[in-house]
Amino acid sequence: MTASPRNHSNAQWVARIAIMASLALIFSYIEAIIPYNPGVPGIKLGIANAVTIIALYKFSARDALAVSVIRILLAGLLFNGLFGMLYSLAGALLSLICMIILKKTKAFSIIGVSMAGAVFHNLGQLLIAAALIGDIRIFFYFPVLLFSGIVAGIAIGIAATLMLRILK
Repeated sequence: MTASPRNHSNAQWVARIAIMASLALIFSYIEAIIPYNPGVPGIKLGIANAVTIIALYKFSARDALAVSVIRILLAGLLFNGLFGMLYSLAGALLSLICMIILKKTKAFSIIGVSMAGAVFHNLGQLLIAAALIGDIRIFFYFPVLLFSGIVAGIAIGIAATLMLRILK
């Protein structure tokens, strides 16, 4: 019995997503074990997001969504817990929506899309925090997260750009 082209295509998609989600999970783990304390809670580079950006540019928005959600669910179960998973999921979904829209405009570089994605990721996490604690004063923290998101987004955007050049 031979596999149909559709089954072959589905198997390739599953394998591609599994490999990319695994790589993103490894990056999440590395970031979790590296002692990093910038003095402000909640700030991290987000190196796993480079894999999501690569999936978005090399493959599709669907692939980027699958990689991101799988990574967040697994990282939540393994390292972050339920609340960490909730914050990450809110940030990632808002970030991905932003990046998909900006990519479609073709007006922004990968670095610009990454930078906006990082800022919207932080915004998504603040929205969840405000909803959970019932206090909008949490948004006073946004300027700090805006700055860190811009810096992290530039770094991740540069890394993703370099990796995409290699993958072409």
